[in-house]
Amino acid sequence: MKEILDAIGGNMPLVVQILTSIATLGGGLAMFLYGMNMMTSGLEKMAGGKLEVILKKASSNKFKGMALGAGVTAVIQSSSATTVMIVGLVGSGIMTLPQTIGMLMGTNIGTTITPWITGLADLGGDSSGAGWFSALSLLKPSFFAPIIAIIGIILIMFLGKKNRLNKDIGTLCLGFAILMQGMELMSAAVEFLTDTEDASIVNTLISVVSFFDSWYGVILALVLATLFTTVVQSSSASVGVLQAIVIATAAIDTNVATPETDPLVSFKVAIPIILGFNIGTCVTAVISSLGANRNAKRVAITHLVIKLFAVAICFVPFYIMTFTPLNSMWFRHGVNVWSIAIFHTAFNIITTLVLLPASKIFEKIAYVLVKDKEEKEKIAYIDPILISESPAVALSECNNLTVEMCKLSKETLDLAIDNLYSFESKTAQLIQDRETLIDKYEDHIGTYLVQISSRSLSDADSKKSSKLLHTLGDFERLSDHAVNVLDVSEELKAKNIVFSEEATKEIATITSAIKEILVITEEAFIKDDLSIAKRVEPLEQVIDKLISTTKANHITRLQKGACTIELGFVLSDLLNNYERISDHCSNIAVAIIETAHNSFGTHEYLNIVKNTNDEAFQEEYEAFANKYSIAQK
Repeated sequence: MKEILDAIGGNMPLVVQILTSIATLGGGLAMFLYGMNMMTSGLEKMAGGKLEVILKKASSNKFKGMALGAGVTAVIQSSSATTVMIVGLVGSGIMTLPQTIGMLMGTNIGTTITPWITGLADLGGDSSGAGWFSALSLLKPSFFAPIIAIIGIILIMFLGKKNRLNKDIGTLCLGFAILMQGMELMSAAVEFLTDTEDASIVNTLISVVSFFDSWYGVILALVLATLFTTVVQSSSASVGVLQAIVIATAAIDTNVATPETDPLVSFKVAIPIILGFNIGTCVTAVISSLGANRNAKRVAITHLVIKLFAVAICFVPFYIMTFTPLNSMWFRHGVNVWSIAIFHTAFNIITTLVLLPASKIFEKIAYVLVKDKEEKEKIAYIDPILISESPAVALSECNNLTVEMCKLSKETLDLAIDNLYSFESKTAQLIQDRETLIDKYEDHIGTYLVQISSRSLSDADSKKSSKLLHTLGDFERLSDHAVNVLDVSEELKAKNIVFSEEATKEIATITSAIKEILVITEEAFIKDDLSIAKRVEPLEQVIDKLISTTKANHITRLQKGACTIELGFVLSDLLNNYERISDHCSNIAVAIIETAHNSFGTHEYLNIVKNTNDEAFQEEYEAFANKYSIAQK
């Protein structure tokens, strides 16, 4: 190490050049990471909640899980993003640890595609001559990256204003172009190494190589590579940096290589560096799980343990062989961008296939390292990791939770209505407990939706978010009215009073209509069906008419002495709750309809259907009016 520092310190121009190159390398790395982030963001928006559906398909079949993990990671170009998404899904209780182990191993395979893409920067290296080498240069990023960037800008600025898909595709293209340009900039940052006329540069580089050729240098290379990727949080970017250095040092190897001189980047140096990159990429998931629950922590730990085992399987034999004749026969040979991609891919595929049968062992290790502890029950919980890293997936989960809330609200109302004339303490407590649970759903989901809405979402996801925000309060209010109906039941029993025969028949008619509007509303929301949603408002108007008629009939009965004022108050409370229930159903249906029209002009929609001769609306209204009718007394 002292020799290296002395070689560098004695050459001030070299020091300046190194510092300049480090700054340029950092800028190229920043572009690489930003481009990758843009690509991941564009792909996630295009996929929306479909990524969650794909990941959920993972079953107890670990091979299927491995294939899914590899496929998703290959698509979104980031094993860290996929792993963090899996951590979030497990933390939210959506998936279990056993389901994810195969998927975690699959992410290791999926991430190997990036070095093959970045390797294009070395195509056509001999393009100075004629023939196919020259033709290959057309595949270099310096040729096609600007073209893809232009396409991306056109899609974003001109075609993406009305079509969000075009904008997402444009973001993907621009991200790819920036990524490849970052790769070019990283290669350019170390091009000064090809200045072989400066003997001090060569001597310094040879000193570095000789240092990493030692037994402790190999271990240090592994550690430094791990730390570098921990900071960068992307093994793909780290491998890209290594490929850029290899491209830049290829010329100096050609000019100064002798039988006694090792290549500047040999297999002996590259292999531990690549293995270190693979360990470092696990840290992102570990960090993201720090604030999560124990199951999420187990996923992150499992990913890290799997990588450590995989690296140990490769590094231990490799380290031993460096002390054998194989060291000079193979490990001292120089690497290129393609051998780096091949080793990176082979390492991940082979170790994954070797370790996959031991998935149960890794599950047990996770439970040993992260022990069980009593935790408070989490209601409607979505891991914050999902919100920050995969807002589209988090939004899809919010939708699933709102569907659960919708079903729970309807079931609670049905329970209260069915027990209208037979109050029971046990049923009352169940209704109260469910209403409290639904309140928690609203609080949690509402908080998540506000956080998700602040993220960058696709048009479809933005509409979904708006729909959920508009309907969430209505589902909560439905459960409140279930409690109010329960209060009516309790009052009837406590005062030992009953409605007249005529009032009971009228209430039964309205109750049937209320039950049907709840069924229609639930179905429309769950299926997000516009045609079903349009059936709600006609029935709501029929219910309003039924309630108005019943109130008028009660006054008639009161005048004739067939009913009492006390019963009138109870009846009024019940009818008011019924009316509000149908109103909330109407609000939910309107939200579904207006989401499809990309607006939330509730009053405008209601004015149109009420004040125009809409044939479909009138037909539905007449059908419901014939089905549910109360004669005016």
